[in-house]
Amino acid sequence: MRKTMAVGVPVIIALLILCGVDLVRSDASDHRYKEGDLVPLYANKVGPFHNPSETYRYFDLPFCSPDKVKEKKEALGEVLNGDRLVSAPYKLEFQKHKDSEVACKRTIKKEEVARFRSAVNKDYYFQMYYDDLPIWGFIGKVDKEGKDPSEYKTYLYKHIHFDISYNKDRVIEISVRTDPNALVDLTEDKEVDVEFMYTVKWKETTTPFDKRMDKYSQSSSLPHHLEIHWFSIINSCVTVLLLTGFLATILMRVLKNDFVKYAHDEEAAEDQEETGWKYIHGDVFRFPKYKSLFAAALGSGTQLFTLTIFIFILALVGVFYPYNRGALFTALVVIYALTSGIAGYTATSFYCQLEGTNWVRNLLLTGCLFCGPLFLTFCFLNTVAIAYTATAALPFGTIVVIVLIWTLVTSPLLVLGGIAGKNSKAEFQAPVRTTKYPREIPPLPWYRATIPQMAMAGFLPFSAIYIELYYIFASVWGHRIYTIYSILFIVFIILLIVTAFITVALTYFQLAAEDHEWWWRSFLCGGSTGIFIYAYCLYYYYARSDMSGFMQTSFFFGYMACICYGFFLMLGTVGFRAALLFVRHIYRSIKCE
Repeated sequence: MRKTMAVGVPVIIALLILCGVDLVRSDASDHRYKEGDLVPLYANKVGPFHNPSETYRYFDLPFCSPDKVKEKKEALGEVLNGDRLVSAPYKLEFQKHKDSEVACKRTIKKEEVARFRSAVNKDYYFQMYYDDLPIWGFIGKVDKEGKDPSEYKTYLYKHIHFDISYNKDRVIEISVRTDPNALVDLTEDKEVDVEFMYTVKWKETTTPFDKRMDKYSQSSSLPHHLEIHWFSIINSCVTVLLLTGFLATILMRVLKNDFVKYAHDEEAAEDQEETGWKYIHGDVFRFPKYKSLFAAALGSGTQLFTLTIFIFILALVGVFYPYNRGALFTALVVIYALTSGIAGYTATSFYCQLEGTNWVRNLLLTGCLFCGPLFLTFCFLNTVAIAYTATAALPFGTIVVIVLIWTLVTSPLLVLGGIAGKNSKAEFQAPVRTTKYPREIPPLPWYRATIPQMAMAGFLPFSAIYIELYYIFASVWGHRIYTIYSILFIVFIILLIVTAFITVALTYFQLAAEDHEWWWRSFLCGGSTGIFIYAYCLYYYYARSDMSGFMQTSFFFGYMACICYGFFLMLGTVGFRAALLFVRHIYRSIKCE
């Protein structure tokens, strides 16, 4: 591992340069302007309000464009986020008022009218950035005064009002509104002459520059929102306390009785019938089937767990403030690449402990277990985005950068971790010897089968997080801002505790029924919360959102499948590790022949 870390330091520096971590930067890097200076205004994208993944370039709609459209150079995270910034047709000089200034006059042709009308009917919004402050508004409105849809009238807004606040030489706040009286009727298919106008008003404010982003994060910290979040945490904590208290009491009492009973049994006659978990001690540490796949799943789960912890650390120190374009995506790509050594080390060392011989194949399996499905999903969804000409379609250059990161960083670190794991020569710590031939598992009732046990194991952890899930979904798949990372971190810790406890409890009951095949069962039971989260996706899509269309639906269910699969691997690893600690502990506490 020391070798892996040594390679990691220069790689981190190279990656940060490659990805451009200072994501949000204006053309004037210090954000200071003199009166009359042109402050950069970039048009980002347009798209249906209810379909956040389905966004298009601003000038895909026939707005008036500047003589020379200047594209802003973007970092990796911004491109992954679907941002495509270009110079906007409006000139907003620092502290310079404008009243009904004409941006351009143009004739909109019949087919362009149809495109605008279709966009307005789908609630298209536009997004721009002014000195890196986000602004957005709707491009038009539908007048539904008539009862019959054929009587509806469609209008395009042609006059935009910019209200800007400044403090000395810096821009502090900007808001945009459209003039409800300056409308262009797009109801009929005919050429229309349009005069696009804008008004700019400046006013002074005392808000300091370093507080200018606060208004975006405060929306998720309003008292009534916080009450719901705290209710969610209290609900989860009560669940955890009841569960842990109940399980601890039951297990301590049962185990105490078991220890007394087994100690007594040793002194009693040996011809008694053997029952309970002690009597499968010769099988409980028998290595599982498909040990290469099992070790690979543990390696990938450990890597994803490490990735999640690092993301939480960055969130808690304030890296992911609202509209820090693409920061989360950049962090995910960089940290995932740098933690691949952990996956390689964990998988290979555990595989060798399980007396596996083909560690190279195990390493390849580890590298592909999570990345493989993610890559296939990405290929399909990127093809869909290209077909729609949406901004979610990654340019060829970005794909090359990601492939280079995978080839030059992820793969070498994975191999180095694997070599370190193979050379660690750690032996599996089993407190009891394993017999030569496996003991037959007695017939068990249906509810002790794998799937009913997974349903039981996944429900409790899911019930501890489901309230918070709505806010996360509304942020990722909507326009709500989520910034209460401390509460999210508490919920995550609760999720880990409940997952560990419920897996330990089910493992005990499984062993008590003399079923010694607990390895895969503990992993599947721990990870089953991921399946519940995916079931919640179905509920959220149909009951809580207004998403529609093939592209948005495929993006939602495709990427959520990858995220839930990641949760499955991560929580499965947590469940298995907890169960392994527990099983080692109870078998170490009794004397076995």
